[in-house]
Amino acid sequence: MASLDTVSIAILLGAVLVMAGILSSLLALRFGAPLLLVFLFVGIAAGESGPGGLRFDDVRSTYLVGSVALALILFDGGLKTRFQSIRAVLAPSAVLATVGVLLTAVITAPVAKYALSLGWTEAFLVGAVVASTDAAAVFLLVHAQGLRLRPRVGATLEVESGTNDPFAIFLTLVLVEFLSIGQGSSAHIAIQFIRETFLGAAFGVVGGWLVVVGLNRVALPQGLHAPFVTTAALVIFGLAQISHASGFLAVYLAGMMIGNRPTRAHNSVVAFLDAATWLAQIVMFVLLGLLVSPERTIASALPATAVAFVLMLVARPVAVFLCLAPFRFNWREKTFVAWVGLRGAVAIFLASIPLLVGLPNATAYFDVAFIVVIISLLLQGWTLAFAARKLHVALPRADRGPRRVELDLPGQLEQQLVGYSVRANSLFLKRGLIPSWSKPTLVIRDEKILSPLEAEPVVKGDYIYLLAPPEKAEALDRFFIDMPAVAAPDPHLLGEFTVLGDVTLGAIAEIYGVSVDTDNAARTLADYFDIHLDHAPRIGATLPLDSIVLVARSIGGNRVDVVGLRLPEDEEDVPKPPPTRVNVAARKLIRGWLSLTNLESKA
Repeated sequence: MASLDTVSIAILLGAVLVMAGILSSLLALRFGAPLLLVFLFVGIAAGESGPGGLRFDDVRSTYLVGSVALALILFDGGLKTRFQSIRAVLAPSAVLATVGVLLTAVITAPVAKYALSLGWTEAFLVGAVVASTDAAAVFLLVHAQGLRLRPRVGATLEVESGTNDPFAIFLTLVLVEFLSIGQGSSAHIAIQFIRETFLGAAFGVVGGWLVVVGLNRVALPQGLHAPFVTTAALVIFGLAQISHASGFLAVYLAGMMIGNRPTRAHNSVVAFLDAATWLAQIVMFVLLGLLVSPERTIASALPATAVAFVLMLVARPVAVFLCLAPFRFNWREKTFVAWVGLRGAVAIFLASIPLLVGLPNATAYFDVAFIVVIISLLLQGWTLAFAARKLHVALPRADRGPRRVELDLPGQLEQQLVGYSVRANSLFLKRGLIPSWSKPTLVIRDEKILSPLEAEPVVKGDYIYLLAPPEKAEALDRFFIDMPAVAAPDPHLLGEFTVLGDVTLGAIAEIYGVSVDTDNAARTLADYFDIHLDHAPRIGATLPLDSIVLVARSIGGNRVDVVGLRLPEDEEDVPKPPPTRVNVAARKLIRGWLSLTNLESKA
């Protein structure tokens, strides 16, 4: 009976620790503290040296939980990645995820060698452990601090954070193998890297395709689609790992395959995985915190701090600027990407590998990784929003999306029901705007179900349900959110020829001689973007308007508030007018500009 009581106590204490981590996240969100630190400190407080007094040194269980958690985090990241949004940043992200990690490790190694009195291989191992950025840490803090990154910067960070973990894990395992058995030529390492990469990619693509086929063809009971996809991701990870392929790369690519194909219960799968990855992160960080020895960590604080500052201020910036040099990133974007190289669970997880195999100085690697993560999350994490605004790579996300209800339709993959509460200041209620790819189906008013015709006109407080493609459901949010006051546009985000979003299409047509339908003449440019874009407006989004192209230059309140005009004369393939007409065209352009916008007076 005593053994049964011990198991029950372990279950109780484990549940209490996880609950403490969940509840403490409310305080962290309120005061802006990085949540991952909260979970770490909960584990430390519960450990042998803290008030909890729990003795925990099971590195094997920690590595197991960490592997599962990291696999789910990467799978969830791949599931939310859209091919069309990352296509333009694949090359720079791939360079950062491979060459960038290697350069960061190489530059950090000399400091680790002399600060910790290690050999060169051991110092390089320290650099490899802390070289990769943490996807969960980066985007958790970006969303928690209310930031909307520029599309190219956000996509680059997203893909880099999701793909640099497999390379950092590979580098760490190669160095651990070399230190433990003393083997590993450059040819052997190259072959091993190629094998893991290509096999991992194959497992991910084929596994993701099989999951899509199974999800759409097998009639699973309602509610089992999400657990099926989650366990399938772990099956793909396990098969890849035992085949000596990169399981972490496999699950990331499998997530991308599934997320970019029409599937049953897509939104319930995403919601389930959000909860699963959140719980996995909490459990992983609490366990890692339990492994920490505060007394031992204090003894390593000074050299570990030196490693952390060289990593943040020298190694990461040098690697980023060198890797992004061939690509068209300005210095502000490069600086922000360099500063957002947050370290998180991955670094501590990698540091547990030397502990697991029993390498000499393994505790030193773990303590250094722990201190690097603490400093990175405190210094870089708390200054993330400040850096983004000072470098003009993000705008504050002042609005919160409406509560959206999504219902899958049996036997239907192309459409689903999306429901919203109609708000007083929403675009739908005030202007009657709705995208062409959605169709109102029913309205609930005073607990009565009405057709759209019976409910006409829709009033504040109604609940409306629309048919919409699953991948576009989120884009409907902007039509049902209360429109906040439009903020003054950031001058660093504006082009040379711009107009305000409240200018009408008719005014554009009158000045520039373009053709606009009579029905659309009274619509504003912001409305035009809302109706015709398949997604929420983003900076850089374009729409044709007869012979000119409209470019979204600034977003305020989730709407386009400044629009750039790409005129035919600006295109390289359009012949330039004769010199005698240049002055006439210039005068007409200036008159049009002055009549349409007065940004200086409204800023």
